[in-house]
Amino acid sequence: MNQEILIKNTTIINEGKSLVADVLIVKDRIYKIGNIAIKPNYTVIDGTGKHLLPGIIDGQVHFRDPGLTHKGDLYTESKAAVAGGVTSFIDMPNTVPNVLTVESLKDKYEIASRKSLANYAFFLGVNGDNIDEVLKTDTSQFIGVSDDGLYFTKKGNLLADNPNTMEKLFANCKSIIAIHSEKEEIVEANENNFRQQYGENIPASYHPLIRSTKACFEATERAITLAKKHEARLHILHLTTEAETHLFQNDIPLQAKKITTEVSVHHLWFSDKHYERLGMLIKWNPAIKTEQDQRGLLKAVLDDRIDIITTDHAPHTLEEKQKPYFQSMSGAPMVQHSLNCMLEFYKNGYMSLEKIVEKMCHNPAILYHITNRGFIREGYFADLTLVDLNSQWTVTKDSLLYKCGWSPLEGTTFQTRINQTFVNGNLVYDNGLFHENKFGMSIEFNNK
Repeated sequence: MNQEILIKNTTIINEGKSLVADVLIVKDRIYKIGNIAIKPNYTVIDGTGKHLLPGIIDGQVHFRDPGLTHKGDLYTESKAAVAGGVTSFIDMPNTVPNVLTVESLKDKYEIASRKSLANYAFFLGVNGDNIDEVLKTDTSQFIGVSDDGLYFTKKGNLLADNPNTMEKLFANCKSIIAIHSEKEEIVEANENNFRQQYGENIPASYHPLIRSTKACFEATERAITLAKKHEARLHILHLTTEAETHLFQNDIPLQAKKITTEVSVHHLWFSDKHYERLGMLIKWNPAIKTEQDQRGLLKAVLDDRIDIITTDHAPHTLEEKQKPYFQSMSGAPMVQHSLNCMLEFYKNGYMSLEKIVEKMCHNPAILYHITNRGFIREGYFADLTLVDLNSQWTVTKDSLLYKCGWSPLEGTTFQTRINQTFVNGNLVYDNGLFHENKFGMSIEFNNK
């Protein structure tokens, strides 16, 4: 497509405001915003009646590449992401091998450069085994370090379970430290109790009692205490309980926060009442909990105790999900539908468009110090998504782009549709068609 694209007469949602205007894209950037005359060399897209949002920045995904590509890979999952309005993502370290060295991190960036349709960044994994090696490097070169998902490899890899390791990291790390916050000792005690009652076939509905509020709250409270002691930059991943929301501040701007958190879409969308219908398909760690927790998380998003919204997109094969409790893998695919889910909250009167854009676009860019993305501003990268807020459709298996081929949202009817997604000025997704002539870029950030 022509490198000069004019989106005419669209409603721009950006920086707390709604504005009807035109947007001119030249090469990979937003060149001008305003009332722009059409020129013969422009490719014109009519945005009348549509809403233009910054591209979603998903701060937590598991795209499974390398080593677990039977579930998903950087091509298939980024394609699903772009179809859902996601233009940038940050991927977690629990691939095979785990990303525990600078060399393996560089390898992952190289794979993405030739496979990902969206922009990308990657966490470096950190645990008790590699912390000394990590701290020998300039940690400001990483967008963040994380232990998320590493507990699948070996027990004892959760930082929240290792205060001495956590304290050493907090005292010396110059990047964001993003942690999975559950006390494994509490989880294991709960597992043993339910195993005595049910053997290996524990019903899915007991998952939130095993990965309990107590396990989450105590881990988060301890991590925050230690981070404050060392003035570390701590980010708590995928918050699940109303109780934990009260541990976070909303009386200072995000730029000034050293302790931050997120909620994943599924913890806003589902509650424990859905286990009866969906069973292991909605088994996530930390677990989906009660409707009270669901309401508490939404309230904390609205009042800014929760800073960003992510997906924790984690594809597994259907066979892996449908096994008995202890064998069933935790996680599910969400990235293709995260924006649609949040737009349902808007349609139902729970959240404004401006707040959705703040939590899914602006704040991830602020939190991770991402350069020239996350906002609709002249000179910024043209990462944009054009949505129709009045176009009903139903999620079917045939409509899914995930390599794993299933979704817990199958059968869900949405009232909104993603029409177009631009990545670095390229119209990658256009009403069901993909233009795959260019790959995404490595996300630039500034931790200095």
